[in-house]
Amino acid sequence: MGIENLTPAAGSTHSRKRVGRGQGSGMGKTATRGQKGQKSRTGYKRKRNFEGGQQPLARRLPKIGFTSKVVKPYVINVEKIKAVAALDEITMETIRSVHKIANSVTKVKLVGASAKDLASKIKDENVTTTGK
Repeated sequence: MGIENLTPAAGSTHSRKRVGRGQGSGMGKTATRGQKGQKSRTGYKRKRNFEGGQQPLARRLPKIGFTSKVVKPYVINVEKIKAVAALDEITMETIRSVHKIANSVTKVKLVGASAKDLASKIKDENVTTTGK
């Protein structure tokens, strides 16, 4: 048995409906399109989501939502979490060692009155502080 001898199972396929091939075929004259009207004409194509003149569902429902692609940083207030301010070197790993952060967090922003003073300790580009 070779691949050239394979055939579909009996009854699993149907022959294509051939329309407009004469009266004897049973699908001649109007070729199964009915008598008159827009849908019986050549070149007719209904627009996507057209609902017969009724206001389409996409236009009936209100426009909602927006998803920003900008990743917002996880904010840490150094006045409340003193352990972060006490670190000698501030990186994502050292912050994770003293403060519980989800693994999905990729950026951290340090805020608070003393956050500017910590700028010299930061050794990771994913950690920022407020102010210049």
